[in-house]
Amino acid sequence: MKYYIISGEASGDLHGSNLIYALKSKDEQAQIRAWGGDRMQAAGATLAKHYKDLAFMGLIEVLKNLKTILKNFSFCHSDIRAFEPDALILIDYSGFNLRIAKWAKRRGYRIFYYIAPQVWATRRKRVFQIKKYIDRMFVTLPFEKDFYASYDYSVDFVGHPLLDVIAKTPTDPNFRCRNKLSEKPIIALLPGSRRQEINATLEVMLSVRDAFPSYQFVIGAAPSIPLSFYEPFLNRHRGVHLITRQTYALLQHSTAALVTSGTATLETALFQVPQVVCYRANRLFYWLVRRMIKVKYISLVNLVLNKEVVEELIQKDLHARNLSAALTKILDSQNRQVIIAAYQTLKERLGHEGAASNVAQKIQVYSKAPR
Repeated sequence: MKYYIISGEASGDLHGSNLIYALKSKDEQAQIRAWGGDRMQAAGATLAKHYKDLAFMGLIEVLKNLKTILKNFSFCHSDIRAFEPDALILIDYSGFNLRIAKWAKRRGYRIFYYIAPQVWATRRKRVFQIKKYIDRMFVTLPFEKDFYASYDYSVDFVGHPLLDVIAKTPTDPNFRCRNKLSEKPIIALLPGSRRQEINATLEVMLSVRDAFPSYQFVIGAAPSIPLSFYEPFLNRHRGVHLITRQTYALLQHSTAALVTSGTATLETALFQVPQVVCYRANRLFYWLVRRMIKVKYISLVNLVLNKEVVEELIQKDLHARNLSAALTKILDSQNRQVIIAAYQTLKERLGHEGAASNVAQKIQVYSKAPR
């Protein structure tokens, strides 16, 4: 079979790569063309577009790059037509992917969605688009199945793919030595995968460093961002370490973490690292989103557990005094035990390992089923 996969971010590249391995293990004749990154390419996909060229966050960024975005849509249409896939597989990246789904449905392609758009948080009316244009949805968060059922739409809960990724991650005993880190306990800083996120959160994360002299602060660089982008931060905060493409090893060795909301909050929890969630966006963009948001929390950890296990500092609440207090709290041994116990419940709710294999199997079955 021929598969065309579209992902637009680093996390989509990771999960897309594991899906590609699963598809190839079940279909020796698989031909795969994709929008993704280095991981998907290494797994065997021919890249049509790299996600580094697709990261536009917020209303202003979208408007500034509207011409490029429209060109991407046009290229995607022509590239799909030229490839003529048996299955079009969309991974997250909803602003782009739902528009592609609408176009593709009209042309008779089989359309599957893996890692559902977070329409339960905002823009719930998009459920009606999903029902109309997506042949089958594979969800990775346990509450999503009930959410879609409330709209009379049946989806498959396949478990969360991070369970597989983290289970297969070997311990890295040479991490400190290789990166010239001291024996001080580590506070990991994960400020996001987009420039706008990093600019909004990293400076305030670093601002609390002097209040914790017994710890070393280490930044996990996003693979899509050039290291030169971090240089102004490092120049202002001498002695802070920056590591790249070693986020999981960093979490393995961290005592606590300051994390921008997103997939990284789940990754941090699955590595059993107490965390503070930090989020700040353009004021206009946040004002618009806040008017639409339908959930109590912004971190996936709290959403899955349906209670505040990790503290969330959002917009004006994200400042040095609050962040220092929150970090002090999670460094306390008793509080840490409570958080880590909750993380175990989180892991159980995320299902079983084998998400990518489940999706690959279901795509083959549904692709051959009569419409």
